Amino acid sequence: MYRSAIQDDRAPVQIFIGGQSFTAREGDTVAAALLASGLDVRRATAVSGAPRLPYCMMGVCFECLVTIDGVGNRQGCLIPVAPGMQVEIQKGKRELGK
Repeated sequence: MYRSAIQDDRAPVQIFIGGQSFTAREGDTVAAALLASGLDVRRATAVSGAPRLPYCMMGVCFECLVTIDGVGNRQGCLIPVAPGMQVEIQKGKRELGK
């Protein structure tokens, strides 16, 4: 569905998605890295549990909500990856304290 350009010479950045190591590229957003990972990155909505994927990639639709470094409800399309970043796919509503 999504892949980086073959000529991509940006520096690799190691992030963790659901505890699994993955290499993203410097300058990628979290949402782009999730789509490029090939992992099942669908979040579940709080109301119906319906699966969602990043959609607009510009911060309008809120379909890319993830937990980043323990902080929930972060828009993955607006946050660039950082070395060692811990990303969790959000399932349902945000829990207190996260």
